[in-house]
Amino acid sequence: MSDNTPDAPAPDPAPQPGAGYPPPAPPAYGAPQTPPAYGTPQAPYGAAPQYGAAPQYGAAPQYGAPAYGYGAPAKTNVLAIVSLIASIVGFIGILPFIGSLGGIITGHISLNQLKTNGENGRGMALAGTIVGYVGLALWILGTILFFAFFAWAMNQGTVYSS
Repeated sequence: MSDNTPDAPAPDPAPQPGAGYPPPAPPAYGAPQTPPAYGTPQAPYGAAPQYGAAPQYGAAPQYGAPAYGYGAPAKTNVLAIVSLIASIVGFIGILPFIGSLGGIITGHISLNQLKTNGENGRGMALAGTIVGYVGLALWILGTILFFAFFAWAMNQGTVYSS
């Protein structure tokens, strides 16, 4: 051969699998994922979902992160409700002494429970306790006035003139 002739092109190597094709697309949003391998621990049925820590104040929320602060509302303490109802029943005169006394007792128990368990109902417990004390004070004052009037009436002598 001579030096002026171009060399023949070299033959292509054997084609590789997947060469010349675009990479596979990722699964679509919400597409089912592969199940976890056998034996991997999972949360028990009915367990509460685990959320991350609360974001810093003023920080922008992260994409896909659960919204902080949304969840089941705190429940109201039952004894706070009972305290308010019992005090009102005692105040309006249906069960004057027992209702007020029950409202005072359950109100104090409820206020003690609310310090530890994070439930709602502090306002109802305070209202039940205050209304219970006011009702009890009015009942005691009414009883004292009733017996004072009775004693005063017994001292009034009857004067007969002829």
